[in-house]
Amino acid sequence: MFSHSKNIRKNEAGFTLIELLIVIAIIGILAAIAIPQFNQYKARAYDTASKADLHNLYLACKAYWSDNGSDKDCSSTSVQGANYGFAPSTGVAVNASGNETGWAATAKHSSSTAQFRMDQSGNISQS
Repeated sequence: MFSHSKNIRKNEAGFTLIELLIVIAIIGILAAIAIPQFNQYKARAYDTASKADLHNLYLACKAYWSDNGSDKDCSSTSVQGANYGFAPSTGVAVNASGNETGWAATAKHSSSTAQFRMDQSGNISQS
């Protein structure tokens, strides 16, 4: 019976060192490709959050001007809260000022290098 178990162990197959090294190299190559792509996706998400906040602020200011008159200054603080519903995204700094004909706003995410600007017509551009 003891000699029979020795024969079984000799016939068992396993991975060789070369096969394991090849698998590790393939995983390393895939990680080297995936990590920079992931960082680009995060940067785009931060920029999209800034642009979305500018758009939401613009809509809230339009409602503010409708209620209070287009000659009133609209800032991000004047439209926050229950009345107009503006709430900036986490990590996004939004600044706005001006009346309906001279309004401008900027937004920048703390984890992004890009800053975006919106004019009174609702056009967004990168500053």
